[in-house]
Amino acid sequence: MEAKEIRKLKDDEIKTKVMESKKELLNLRIKNATGTLDKPSKIKELKKDVARMLSILKERENSTGGNE
Repeated sequence: MEAKEIRKLKDDEIKTKVMESKKELLNLRIKNATGTLDKPSKIKELKKDVARMLSILKERENSTGGNE
């Protein structure tokens, strides 16, 4: 998921996607530990997506609530 796509989403939608991605990441890590993971690069990609979403959320939080 690209930053452009994430910026189009509302905060609640991003938070939901972060939770879903973290659950999927856990499942991928379990598969990796058991040796049944087909694409190990998917873990790295998913971690970057989560970080991207959290960064955009933090950016929005700082821009709206930082001037108190």
